[in-house]
Amino acid sequence: MDLNELRAAIDKTDEALISAFCRRMEISADIARAKKEAGLPVYDPARERQKLSDILKKTPEEYGTYAMALYSLLFDLSRSYQEKYLNPASPLTAEISRAVEETDKLFPQEAVVACQGIEGAYSQLACEKLFAVPNIMYCTTFESVFAAIDAGLCRYGVLPLENSTAGSINRIYDLMMTYHFYIVRSVRLKVDHCLLAKKGTQLKDIKEIFSHEQAISQCAGYLKALGGVKITACENTAVAAKMVADSPRSDVAALSSRYCAELYGLQCLADSVQDKGNNYTRFICISKNLEIYPGADKTSIMMVVPHKPGSLYRVLSRFYALGINLIKLESRPIPDRDFEFMFYFDLDTPVYSPRFAQLMSELDAVCEEFKYLGSYSEVV
Repeated sequence: MDLNELRAAIDKTDEALISAFCRRMEISADIARAKKEAGLPVYDPARERQKLSDILKKTPEEYGTYAMALYSLLFDLSRSYQEKYLNPASPLTAEISRAVEETDKLFPQEAVVACQGIEGAYSQLACEKLFAVPNIMYCTTFESVFAAIDAGLCRYGVLPLENSTAGSINRIYDLMMTYHFYIVRSVRLKVDHCLLAKKGTQLKDIKEIFSHEQAISQCAGYLKALGGVKITACENTAVAAKMVADSPRSDVAALSSRYCAELYGLQCLADSVQDKGNNYTRFICISKNLEIYPGADKTSIMMVVPHKPGSLYRVLSRFYALGINLIKLESRPIPDRDFEFMFYFDLDTPVYSPRFAQLMSELDAVCEEFKYLGSYSEVV
């Protein structure tokens, strides 16, 4: 047979497969109705194990792995389709719909906003990129920002979540497990670290450099090349600049922003000393109340899945089955639970999509714990 004949044979086989697939999904819907009447859950692991075992026995060995992959996907598609009948609208989807309707159509220009650090911190610059006139309340720690929102001392908080060079800020992910909040917007901020010192100081005079641990990580190559200089971490890059300005020593410097040079009367010994020029930090803006502004095309969620083989796959397969793009996956250990993890996901999906609503209705059934963190757009 030539290529055209083989392709014609494939087309004919595909017609049969499509017909069989549609029939299988129709039967799945009937099964969903039967389960609903009997009060049974969609997921039946014992039945799926037995089914896979039977399929493998009937499949030639050379195709066994492919058959497993195919039917695992079919099972996920069937469960997803059945969930539409058993859980057409969950309390969460209703809450999200209310937030979409009730949230103001314009993101606020003025607000009381908490951020970690002092005047000149990168969090302040992120606040000013998000809000035209922010009333900034400075906090000493990341946890203080969450606590201020929780206590109602401010409407919003702005926190760094990840850096394109140094990676995720783990402390923020850990605090996400503790506090109740929602992400209402995010922003990417170009980060240029400068080496700042008192006026008249020369680079050869520097014996100690202060900065935040993330900034130190982002400038590791430059700092290593200096050789013999002590590197000391502190709570914030702006705090580092102020420490240098207030210090009686003339042999200290700070990795901070150029804005801090002007703010604290320092000179810039070296510009943009981060290892990579394309250095961005992503900040999230959080609120105690669920607010979903127009244009929300990203969603963040956290979950704990059963500590069993295939549990995470069952979640990921839902994204695939619904055509939802996963743009970030992060895991953090759960305190006091050995080798168990909380998973954080960023999803690229409009909040207005029916597939998004279906996913939100389904996920609770495949997780031990599920936390919706909000839907939002990102400022670039």
